Amino acid sequence: MNGRGLTLLGLAVVGIIGLACMLLTPRFVELDTMLDLTVYMIMAILALSLALIWGYGGILCFGQSAFFGLGAYTYAIAMFNIGESTIPFLLAILLPAAFAALLGYFMFYGRISDVYLGVITLTVTLILFNTVNSTAGPEFHIGAARLGGFNGIPGIPPLNFPFNSSTVINLEGMFYLSTAALLATYFGLRLLLATPFGRIIVGIRENERRAELLGYDPRAYKLATFIIGGALAGFAGCLFANWGNFVSPTIFGLAQSAQIVIWVLVGGRGTLIGPIVGCVGIQWLSAALGSNQPSGGSDLWSKIFANVPLILGVILIAFVLLVPKGLIPTLANIGASLLRRRRNQRGFESQ
Repeated sequence: MNGRGLTLLGLAVVGIIGLACMLLTPRFVELDTMLDLTVYMIMAILALSLALIWGYGGILCFGQSAFFGLGAYTYAIAMFNIGESTIPFLLAILLPAAFAALLGYFMFYGRISDVYLGVITLTVTLILFNTVNSTAGPEFHIGAARLGGFNGIPGIPPLNFPFNSSTVINLEGMFYLSTAALLATYFGLRLLLATPFGRIIVGIRENERRAELLGYDPRAYKLATFIIGGALAGFAGCLFANWGNFVSPTIFGLAQSAQIVIWVLVGGRGTLIGPIVGCVGIQWLSAALGSNQPSGGSDLWSKIFANVPLILGVILIAFVLLVPKGLIPTLANIGASLLRRRRNQRGFESQ
């Protein structure tokens, strides 16, 4: 089987597994498990937003949590003021995209280098965190929505069917919506990357100067990629606000920004399925470690296993040192090596 055949087979497998998960999970798992799986799907969309920007566009961005938080807060504030979710849902995508366009314009057309791009996006995230965190007083409100400061915004109304506020989406419906959105995002990005636009942004990532000499404007393509990634992060933020009916400034925090980068690193840059695997795997591991913490332990090992960030940090260092390409690319290389060895053995036996 050639490379194209393997790609189509892989897409078919992903589609079948995704549809099976979406249709069968609510029938066989309890509600709390389905809630956990829902947030995994939402965060996987957030991971895909960085996978596009960094993995394929070559733009190291620490600002995905900023777009994510903007989407969540935009939906919450608009929902309290409008009362029907169609317009808030659209605003939660459009506002982060517009913010990404404004920020990206000054960065890319200002010829900011890669290192400073990371610093600027991280600084913007910290500014948003500190700004929203300091809005705890009753005077900080937008219309009927009180910002709440470090207490966040509780009781966010759920999504409803378009222009029908009387028909809201329940918890099971949120699982279906989040899983379908993840599948649509994954296959949509695969189609985008198969277009000339997708091939050009990968070419710019590999050699920006050569792409420029060929007549392409790297700044415009980077900006477009950055905007799409910001819109996807805002979309994930909107779903997250619906999942918990609550948002707080912690979604702008450094921990959230670092986690998104870790998901992509562990799963594998330059892939789309890798960040999904990394995101779901690390979230599951964090939940498992958090739920199995030893109670009352005073010895050294009990304290170590109770420190989830420490364990995740060790895992990240191990992956960076031992599996620098990420989990999925490494497994793909191993599989390709075994397949070549098997073909060579068959060719030798036939002789």
